[in-house]
Amino acid sequence: MTLLLAVIVVALVFEFINGFHDTANSVAAVVGTRVLTPSHAISLAAVMNLCGALAGTAVAATVGQGLVDAHCVTGATLICALLGAVLWNLLTWRLGLPSSSSHALIGGLVGSAVASAGNSWNVVIWSVPVAGKPWYAWGGLIYKVIIPMLSSPVLGFAVGFLWMAILYILLARCRPSSINNAFRKLQILSAGYLGFSHGSNDAQKTMGIVTLALFSATNAGDLAHLPPWLNFLHTPQFKVALWVKLTCALTMAAGTAAGGRRIIKTLGRKLSRLQPINGFAADTTSATILMATAHLGMPVSTTHVVSTSIMGVGAARSFKGLRWHLVESIIWTWVMTLPATGLLAYGLMRLFQALGGAT
Repeated sequence: MTLLLAVIVVALVFEFINGFHDTANSVAAVVGTRVLTPSHAISLAAVMNLCGALAGTAVAATVGQGLVDAHCVTGATLICALLGAVLWNLLTWRLGLPSSSSHALIGGLVGSAVASAGNSWNVVIWSVPVAGKPWYAWGGLIYKVIIPMLSSPVLGFAVGFLWMAILYILLARCRPSSINNAFRKLQILSAGYLGFSHGSNDAQKTMGIVTLALFSATNAGDLAHLPPWLNFLHTPQFKVALWVKLTCALTMAAGTAAGGRRIIKTLGRKLSRLQPINGFAADTTSATILMATAHLGMPVSTTHVVSTSIMGVGAARSFKGLRWHLVESIIWTWVMTLPATGLLAYGLMRLFQALGGAT
């Protein structure tokens, strides 16, 4: 029981850090265009994150059941996975780099699960093809994480570029002052839309971890002698309870309210100079991709999608306007996230085992 509570606490710490670490994703454009101040943008994002977090559980099911064998997962496995992700998030936040909390968590989960299974990679669910279904309906690490991880940034850049180009063509004869005035209002709506989609994708990942911890503890018999008032913890089937949804949603909203001004500055003002129309295009592109992937149960990186959408929109305006040296450093951070968090979590789990902890 103590270990289960520790898992839940660490999961909520991760959710809080995820909130302020990824706040920049949903408000970078609206702050970069100076439509809203950082404080007002963060408040909007916190409210919309809360609403989005309560919408659906497809991503939670993928994280909790579709990546590693749940029967090989213990409370210690989950704590090491979460700690690895938290340490990486704090490091990249300190450096002001927009890394992926999603991939940090997934890398941590895979690394700690491999260590728990005695260095066996068989614990990882690589692929689950479903007969008669297209690839995006299949399960496993390859189809739910690896392919979307590679394709979503490309999609963000391409759709952002095309959407911005279409807006330029449609509004070519309009006065710049009229365009700015109209899109300053529209961008508030698009920022809210992005905040909602961010919550619907990112908050569910921690819901999946908490539900997996409850499911594992219940089936291991660890919750057999709980007092009646704690019966709500029993989870004989993998199903995200309402109290788990509310707790994770409120925690992410609180983290979002705490803000992440370092990364906001990197994305909103250093990556590309944005006007309200550019911010609107970037926000709507990002939000639509995130909503689609959340519906499909793909825990994609909000950071990747938002960053590349801003890049695509900026490129449509001027390729020379992009800060390519900054783009390069961001891409390296993306590449390093999965292996770095996997190794961190693996090392923490092996250390736990060496100190006498059970596998």
